[in-house]
Amino acid sequence: MNERTSGDDNPAWPALPCGAWRATAATLHLWTQVVGKIRLAQAPWLNHSWHVPLYISARGMTTSPIPCAQRTFEIAFDFIDHRVEIATSDGARRQLSLQPQSVADFHAAMLRALADVGIEVAINPVPSEIDGALPFDEDREHASYDAEYAQRFWKILVQCDRVLKQFRSGFLGKCSPVHFFWGSFDLAITRFSGRRAPLHPGGVPHLPDSVVREAYSHEVASVGFWPGGGVIDYPAFYAYAYPEPAGYRTARVAPADAFFCEALGEFILPYDTVRTAASPDRALLAFAQSTYDAAADLAQWDRAALECASGVPRVPRDVH
Repeated sequence: MNERTSGDDNPAWPALPCGAWRATAATLHLWTQVVGKIRLAQAPWLNHSWHVPLYISARGMTTSPIPCAQRTFEIAFDFIDHRVEIATSDGARRQLSLQPQSVADFHAAMLRALADVGIEVAINPVPSEIDGALPFDEDREHASYDAEYAQRFWKILVQCDRVLKQFRSGFLGKCSPVHFFWGSFDLAITRFSGRRAPLHPGGVPHLPDSVVREAYSHEVASVGFWPGGGVIDYPAFYAYAYPEPAGYRTARVAPADAFFCEALGEFILPYDTVRTAASPDRALLAFAQSTYDAAADLAQWDRAALECASGVPRVPRDVH
């Protein structure tokens, strides 16, 4: 079956073979970093870097409102009409086309469009969490944009966002939003036990150790989706715990295709297992729940205090 048509059996969960969109993925990763760093430059610091991610929207991804003196502005990727839109609270709007163009050109166009609506932003041009990457304003190597595969990626994120929000509803403790981290190019949700964690060793490329240590200041169990690369050269769901409790790597998790990747220190579930399942929702929820169960049980979280029944629309949680 042709790679370009191989996802048509389930258009809500399309195929995303790494080889077919590798160049587009690399370019789009850097474009999202340009936009994400604009939010980072303007937003007050929020615990665990929750002030920097993007969020999945009905048409793509958005920064949500970003403060700028007495105004706010928002930057949104639209993967239906393939454009980026800047909108301000005083009515100004600018649009950029998503099309094959270098990272340097995208970076210059974005800053110029912001300046046109009176927003001057200075960002660190060195990409985060990518070893050996060129600064944005010098990068003319990454210039690919395959609209179909960019849209497939977004469609997968829409489904993951929806299912992981359902998973989030069963937790009473501190929990992150479902959000897209442009540094690592993944969608994630993180649950917290409420206990402090040992100091993280850091060592993430082009990310200050102080940022990593603040992000992992407390004990966590995370799950998310990543389009793949390196040792996992296919899209996959992942889950990890920090600090990792004894016995976590050998815990039994679901579905059966899930495994612990020693190179990454995470559980991995191939995306194709989920998209071809009789119920993708149930397969993904099984992975999220079973990996959380392993982390919470082995680390002796206070599960009775932290958990509740999964949320149902229009039904308040019973507190009696």
